[in-house]
Amino acid sequence: MKRIYSVLVENRSGVLMKVAGLFSRRMFNIDSLAVGETDDPKVSRITIVSSGDERTIEQIEKQLNKKLDVIKVKTFEEHNSINCEVMLVKVKYNRNNRRDIMEICDIMDAKIVDMSGSQMIIRVCDTPQRTAQFLSQLKGISILEVARCGTLALPKCEN
Repeated sequence: MKRIYSVLVENRSGVLMKVAGLFSRRMFNIDSLAVGETDDPKVSRITIVSSGDERTIEQIEKQLNKKLDVIKVKTFEEHNSINCEVMLVKVKYNRNNRRDIMEICDIMDAKIVDMSGSQMIIRVCDTPQRTAQFLSQLKGISILEVARCGTLALPKCEN
């Protein structure tokens, strides 16, 4: 079972190391990790996607809440949240596959953000599943580099 942890922490050096250390010491796996300031520069949000059985999921939340620098922990499942991942893909193209790449970008709502005579960089901002699907659509194209950020997520709006 996958769980998303949205952890508000004090924006100080060493806090990320403490949170990551908690996962490391307890042998919990981090599937995805993203960190950034919130609207308050004194507070950062760490979004962690982790998986495990029900006991592991509960243990992670309890351990996060014990950390001094942690202000608030919210947990939610993927289907109860809005998820987004940003990915940059650098591909090598030629006359024969350029149109195919552009069509894939159009269909998958990706954007070509840089281009030279033989290479282009494509930006995808979508769910983790769709970013993976985009990569699979590029099979057969010469992928030079891929950079992905961790999943960002917020719980869906309440009625």
